[in-house]
Amino acid sequence: MTKVLVATDKPFAAIAVKGIRKVVEEAGFELVLLEGYTSQNDFIGAVADADAVIIRSDKADKAVIEAGNKLKIIVRAGAGYDNIDLQAATAKGVVAMNTPGQNSNAVAELALGMMVYYARNFFNGKSGSELMGKKLGIHAYGYVGKNVARIAKGFGMEVYAFDPFISRQEIEKDGVKWVSSVEELYSACHYISLHIPANSQTKQSVNFQLLSRMPAPACLVNTARAEVINEPDLLKMFQERKDFAYLSDVEPTNKAEIEAGFKAKFFCTPKKMGAQTEEANVNAGIAAAKQIVGFIKNGDKTFQVNK
Repeated sequence: MTKVLVATDKPFAAIAVKGIRKVVEEAGFELVLLEGYTSQNDFIGAVADADAVIIRSDKADKAVIEAGNKLKIIVRAGAGYDNIDLQAATAKGVVAMNTPGQNSNAVAELALGMMVYYARNFFNGKSGSELMGKKLGIHAYGYVGKNVARIAKGFGMEVYAFDPFISRQEIEKDGVKWVSSVEELYSACHYISLHIPANSQTKQSVNFQLLSRMPAPACLVNTARAEVINEPDLLKMFQERKDFAYLSDVEPTNKAEIEAGFKAKFFCTPKKMGAQTEEANVNAGIAAAKQIVGFIKNGDKTFQVNK
């Protein structure tokens, strides 16, 4: 029998597991859960006889992939997939997939929530400001970016977007202002919502040269990946621009140094929370299960990321 392993250090919500089980078992497959494990060796041991694996933020590294003697497919329940060793998967003939769009509303709501939290002085009782009328730049106009734009327009924000892979027509049909370059985006907007993936082109690309273009007061919101930020430049921005604020769903490695001098302009979640809603859990988990069934039964590789 085909065995589907759900390996989640941070387990899915119970309702999501119920939905995943229904999809898997109705296909005639067996579901095995590895939840809240404390060692990567637990994952390595559990994958040995699995045909398919569903993960969240768990590391499907080379050791895990090579230990999967029967492994055919790994699906990351979420959009980002930098926690899968794509090279190792390709070398072993394992298909790697993500589930784009399933967590996008949850992440977008967090981005706007952090903006409100900051604009109102972290709810400290003192007078703050409003988002209405402020210029918001969306850096990467994918699933999350589109949802950020939708919500931000409800706040009455003036929304701009840059994405070299999305046409001007597609951006403008959503009532969003298209800009031709990332430099133009940062130069125009007081708020920037960051949604780029972490890859060889984007890692550390958000640097002082780019951030310093932002008009005062400037606020960068990162619900993407820590690796896209040049952290020494981030600290330099704090030091040279007293108006600058950074709100993040990913903890910077120099968090202690930032908090020591700029706590009033900095907030980060205690752990990555963008997809931490019951609805996103259900959507991404069930999508991952359906993709596994579609691939094993019909060879469907629609969301393959290691082509």
